Amino acid sequence: MEQRLRLVQSSQSRSDKRSAERRPLRLPAQIVWKDAKGTTRMAAVVTRDASDHGVSVECQGGTPIPLFRMVYFQIDRDVRHRTDVPAALRKTNVLSAIFRVGACSQSTGTPTEYALRLLVEPERRVTAEPVATWQSEAGTMTA
Repeated sequence: MEQRLRLVQSSQSRSDKRSAERRPLRLPAQIVWKDAKGTTRMAAVVTRDASDHGVSVECQGGTPIPLFRMVYFQIDRDVRHRTDVPAALRKTNVLSAIFRVGACSQSTGTPTEYALRLLVEPERRVTAEPVATWQSEAGTMTA
């Protein structure tokens, strides 16, 4: 049986699909992780842009970080208090995952940019309608 794939262009642009607005933000930061041998590694980075759920960074050298590696991301202590820093990034460190690795530097052969997905709890939204409850012999039940 022959299968054919058809590319369909979405009517929504990539920015329309984002759950949080991405804002330009240039701040010094660092990424800390353990390599395959269990050795703790650290890379100095500068943020390019950030949202409530992710951050894009420029790496200033160091050991390459593999795709999907769990890392700790932290913005330098001196700039965490700024009002333009998303709330998730104001913490001492944020557990994150490398979800995109950018182009490599020709001189060093290591990636020059990474995109991190912040592994933070989503904000709980208050529902407009109250949940119906009723009493029964078995106890309180919800709809």
